[in-house]
Amino acid sequence: MLTKRAPSPQERKNIDYGREVARGLGEYDIGQTVVIAENACVAVEAMEGTDATITRAGQIMASLDTGKTDPGKSALTRELTVIKIAKPKQDMRFDVPVIGVKTIEVMRAAGATCLALDAGKCLLLDGDAVIVSADDNGVAVVGD
Repeated sequence: MLTKRAPSPQERKNIDYGREVARGLGEYDIGQTVVIAENACVAVEAMEGTDATITRAGQIMASLDTGKTDPGKSALTRELTVIKIAKPKQDMRFDVPVIGVKTIEVMRAAGATCLALDAGKCLLLDGDAVIVSADDNGVAVVGD
């Protein structure tokens, strides 16, 4: 755990499921990021990059607000968990998985509350600032 807040039990389930999904997709050299809500894959990174994937996941969750049963509520919670991995055949010389302060800001805007990284394989740009931003925004960050 890199932040003050540990993942909730649901976030931990999302992490476990998301890692399985991300590693499976990584075998096909597809993206480094998946976004999960309640053990459902909301978004998968393609060529658009991590921040755009997280933004899209937030838009998808917002679009689920049908207002039919309870205005302002969707079938899934709006809380998203972001999983960022290094693909099995990742060439770390040219394509290192990276997270920065902007990623934490994008996560908060999208409704993401937890970030799981591959320990030792993801680069935190200005790591101290990333952790401070995550703590300030209530985002749990873990490296497994």
